[in-house]
Amino acid sequence: MGGDELSFIHNAFENNWVAPVGDNVDGFEQDLSNGTGSEHVAVVTSGTAAIHLGLILLGVKGGDVVICQSFTFSATANPISYLNAEPVFVDSEKDTWNMCPDALEEAVRDQLAKGRNVKAIVPVHLYGMPANMDRIMDIARRYCIPVLEDAAEALGSHINGKKCGTFGTCGVLSFNGNKIITTSGGGALLSDDEELVRKAKYLATQARDPAPHYQHSEIGYNYRMSNIVAGIGRGQMRVLDDRIRQRRANYEFYRGLLGSLDGITFQPEPQGYFTNRWLTTILIDPEKVGLTRENLRLALAAENIESRPVWKPMHQQPVFRDAPYYGNGISCKLFEQGLCLPSGSNLSGKDRERIAGVLHETILCNV
Repeated sequence: MGGDELSFIHNAFENNWVAPVGDNVDGFEQDLSNGTGSEHVAVVTSGTAAIHLGLILLGVKGGDVVICQSFTFSATANPISYLNAEPVFVDSEKDTWNMCPDALEEAVRDQLAKGRNVKAIVPVHLYGMPANMDRIMDIARRYCIPVLEDAAEALGSHINGKKCGTFGTCGVLSFNGNKIITTSGGGALLSDDEELVRKAKYLATQARDPAPHYQHSEIGYNYRMSNIVAGIGRGQMRVLDDRIRQRRANYEFYRGLLGSLDGITFQPEPQGYFTNRWLTTILIDPEKVGLTRENLRLALAAENIESRPVWKPMHQQPVFRDAPYYGNGISCKLFEQGLCLPSGSNLSGKDRERIAGVLHETILCNV
């Protein structure tokens, strides 16, 4: 926490606004608009809820195809199934680890040739790294397919100053407890389309019609963020720049320890790209390093230091085993070799010493 969150929460209690309306909701939406450059924002209960709403607003229905990045967390893909649409997964590129434009175009062409109705493209800015949005948007425009950006992990990241979540028709942020800023749970839908965001807010409040009685002409959802939770978000926005500096300092710490070693590679940051480095991730080539990412994970765990494998690609998940997939296996290799290192904003000097000790004993002494 940054320190100012309680003042906004107290304000909500003092004014007796604890429901999903109030000054904090309006203020947090304005803060996010100012921080991202998106003209309109709707804050909701989670990033998953925002993805669900975004797909609905893009007209996705049962039987439609949504082309989705495979290398991501399941929350990106699950809302496609909520709507009985079909996820079609595409592989990653080496430059960003995100959606491969070549695999994307192959998927679009093939699905259209099969007579399928491709309603949306969902790239992900994984671990805070921007996807190759210039090429993705070019493909989307040529085939007239809207883009829903999953920027859940990428608040503050940008390409030449344009913030993640603002390239497509709409974008999504998450404020879950592990994100770069948190409201304990929450998310947001971004768009420059005022009508789209107005409709998102309407659907997120049970799609209640403007009548003195409770009347509903559409199916709605209980997705609107509360005024108390939004107050936490307003306080967190004041320390976003600090959190980004802290996360990028974590990356530099690991880079200084491991960056010169043959067989250890980091997620690249291409020219013109800026990542918030939400998580620092590495690839370990076992043939060159002499150990696997699982060996290192277990060595850290033995010292009560948590690390985790990178996301398992969606096309390898049992729940999506029958979904189409386009690619050449880059995301599979990333999963086999990738490890997320401890990356919290509050890592202390003592924490880093403990981590460095395990890395030295496990890797540096064996190279």
